[in-house]
Amino acid sequence: MDLSYQHRVDSDVPIEELAGKGYDRRSIDVTSREVRSMLDTSYHRKRSAQRLLDPELRLEYDRARRELDQINEVMRALDELRVDAGMSKARLARAIGRNDAAVRRLFTAKVNPELRTVAAMAAALDAEIRIVPRRRKRRAPATDGDLVKTG
Repeated sequence: MDLSYQHRVDSDVPIEELAGKGYDRRSIDVTSREVRSMLDTSYHRKRSAQRLLDPELRLEYDRARRELDQINEVMRALDELRVDAGMSKARLARAIGRNDAAVRRLFTAKVNPELRTVAAMAAALDAEIRIVPRRRKRRAPATDGDLVKTG
């Protein structure tokens, strides 16, 4: 399959416009069906749902999901600070001594940035990183049995 042709079919170009450029209507329809069938993810969704019924796997999945959500939240906050400061991604990259493409990737891809890089970006944006406890564990009040007598 010609990739340039597939790209045109995948795009929002009306079929009539493609047909007007010499493409056969029948081949356009066949390719559109092929593309749709390649993108069918129903089996994957069903299989994932079945696997998540396993309690151990579900716990691990939930833990990983929470970690990724926190990383994404930090990156969104840094991106908002960057935009508010009127700083381009390239300028931020120069400010922290990193490659432009690497910094762009941190903001656009699902990646796990190094803490050192996150700290450098925060400093370049005149911000700081804080860890905030979700909830405090309550300590049980001390009882007479917990007290240790000395001397």
